[in-house]
Amino acid sequence: MGKSRKQKHSSSNLSPYNKSLKSKKNLKSTKSQSNSKSKQAHPASARSPQLPPTVPFSSTDRILLVGEGDFSFTHSLLSHHSCQSLIATCYDSATTLAEKYPQSADYIRDLEDAARDHELTELKALYGVDATKLGKGGLVGGGQLVRKGGFDRVIFNFPHVGGLTKDVNRQVRHNQELLVNFFKATNPLLAPAGTILVTIFEGEPYSLWNIRDLARHTGLKVERSFKFQAEAYPGYRHARTLGNIDGGGGWKGEDRAARTYIFERTGDEGVQAQLTKQKKIRDGSSDSDEDD
Repeated sequence: MGKSRKQKHSSSNLSPYNKSLKSKKNLKSTKSQSNSKSKQAHPASARSPQLPPTVPFSSTDRILLVGEGDFSFTHSLLSHHSCQSLIATCYDSATTLAEKYPQSADYIRDLEDAARDHELTELKALYGVDATKLGKGGLVGGGQLVRKGGFDRVIFNFPHVGGLTKDVNRQVRHNQELLVNFFKATNPLLAPAGTILVTIFEGEPYSLWNIRDLARHTGLKVERSFKFQAEAYPGYRHARTLGNIDGGGGWKGEDRAARTYIFERTGDEGVQAQLTKQKKIRDGSSDSDEDD
């Protein structure tokens, strides 16, 4: 009996402050348990699902590829994206290409076989084509196939002049000149509402190129940009401008963060917006044009 009365006495004589403190502790404990259950019910992976890669063209687009390295990107467009009209060009001669990228022989052989054996609109690999002289006379401009224009998409992946100098500022200027002259040469070759796609690595020194400003000074504007994901192009391998590294070592460009910019001609916004809207309705996709 005495023990029971002592417990009752101890409980009934808590001060108002102690009662409040005990109540707060109980409330905190309840909230902690509630938060723990909430985290278990909503794991981090469920909150941030990975978006599928963006593929900025359709299989029926007439596509011009500029500055191809070993032609693995072109090969992926044909083999995995079923593109029907591809004109793929590289700066190197056929001999230099084979020396720099021995693996290119297999890709080109497949392209030539596909051109013979399949009913494609057009498929051609061209050598010795200068991205800054597209459409001009001679092979350096791509010949008649390029000169007639009408391209829905012109794609230049990872443009770079190579190691002309170790001075960062000069190297930046050389690459800016490359892009400006490429934009000027390509603009007249676009079909109505055609676009130019350029992919570059993120971070310095590439951010110093100010690619948006370069395009604006040539009558182009960024329609949108998005993260480049190499896995969207099975079989593609980044080819260094200077060629393969002996022994196959070195960094892999396809594993490095990169971004694709889609440029449209200033004044084409209305036409492009209408075509994009129609495509989104067909695909059931979002109307958002924000960068992802």
